Amino acid sequence: KIIARSAALVDVTIDTHASARLSRAARATPRVANRLLKRTRDYAQVHPAPAQHPAKTNVTDEIARKTLALMEIDAEGLEPMDRKILEVIIAKFGGGPVGIQTIAAAVSEENDTVEEMYEPYLMQLGFLERTPRGRVATQRAYAHLGIARPQKSLLG
Repeated sequence: KIIARSAALVDVTIDTHASARLSRAARATPRVANRLLKRTRDYAQVHPAPAQHPAKTNVTDEIARKTLALMEIDAEGLEPMDRKILEVIIAKFGGGPVGIQTIAAAVSEENDTVEEMYEPYLMQLGFLERTPRGRVATQRAYAHLGIARPQKSLLG
């Protein structure tokens, strides 16, 4: 609803598939949804759909997909830093557990930024778990990144 309303305010027509794609990538955050819509509108103005009327900007699902690809936002709404956090936990720290300060240092980001901006969304999607010993990448994170999860031995 937010994307449809904002599209009307910025004089853009958007099809339902494009709106749904942008909604999924917006992290359930209106500010992010509006930012993605504006970037998609900009892309559509530079790369109009073939049958687009010259006076009206039309956002199709294909345009939304290409815009998100240029922004390196995947189908789950993960941005480059989200993937970097998961990759660091998996590659450098064996999937965890690892502390937030260590993660933040490894990705060159502030502790609070990782904990308040990235971690909640990764947990909401089921890619990250917070344990008493630290953060742990889930099987879903491994699968999303296309990394085989090592088998734990019975000895540890």
